[in-house]
Amino acid sequence: MKLVKRIVTFLLVILVFAAAAVAVIYFTQNKETKELTYNLRKNTNGSYVELSGGVTHYELDGPDSGRVVVLVHGFSVPYYIWNGTYEYLVAHGFRVLRYDEFGRGYSDRPDTVYNKELYTDQLKELTTKLELKQPISLVGVSFGGAVVTDFANTYPDIVSKVVLVDPVFNFGKPDALPQITTIKEILNADKRASGQMDDFKYPDKHPTWVDQYIPQMEYKGFRHALVSTQFNYNFDPKESYGKLNNLHKPVMLIWGKDDKTVPFTFSNQLNGILKSEFLPVEDAGHLPFLEQEDIVNPALVTFLKK
Repeated sequence: MKLVKRIVTFLLVILVFAAAAVAVIYFTQNKETKELTYNLRKNTNGSYVELSGGVTHYELDGPDSGRVVVLVHGFSVPYYIWNGTYEYLVAHGFRVLRYDEFGRGYSDRPDTVYNKELYTDQLKELTTKLELKQPISLVGVSFGGAVVTDFANTYPDIVSKVVLVDPVFNFGKPDALPQITTIKEILNADKRASGQMDDFKYPDKHPTWVDQYIPQMEYKGFRHALVSTQFNYNFDPKESYGKLNNLHKPVMLIWGKDDKTVPFTFSNQLNGILKSEFLPVEDAGHLPFLEQEDIVNPALVTFLKK
């Protein structure tokens, strides 16, 4: 009996120390200390709309008569990732929408499950609320490639064309439990921010990229959005891209040949599933529209105007 008591006491001590360690980590390393408020948002660029899932930050420009193009960002970088392409499309007569997905940028970070339905519902409700002329063309980069693919498969009647830029292929779940993954996110927040530079072949040409990224990490819910998405957004590339192929819609695939985030070799597998107009981009990493804008943006306009 004494031995059992000693073991129980030992385990309780271990638990207390573990809890204390977690508390210390959280309070010393946690970057999420701010709330998104009206007063904060009124001093930002773009517009805001209340959706059933929360407030969404967006920007919409271009002639009302223009063909509608929706730009969907990737896993964690907000809509500013489309700087340059957004303005280029507007200048060429398109009605262009870009927005922050829930959990990113200045959009709300609902305390919910970040699954396929959440992302699809946000985009559908946003396009409906803004009364965008249909059909619409979708352009998604990286994780945004999964979002626009699943959206087109869910609402094929309102989608005309799809553009996939270095799209996600293998979107696997983390090896650790969600709680452990969350702790890792707390400890490695600076690494996540600096790691965004890996998306470029020539990171020195984008010296402010990390500085742009960091502010969104200070608002509560960012980390939950990333972790929940990793565990709950179920994406089977063969199934989802295969369904998109069966819709027989025009699809363009753009891929930086020096992509380290989603390696160019995956383009061979995707081209085996999906019939598309393929643009391999030389001398570019994961974001070819930023590193080779003079090649990608004109090609994008040509495809969207066909």
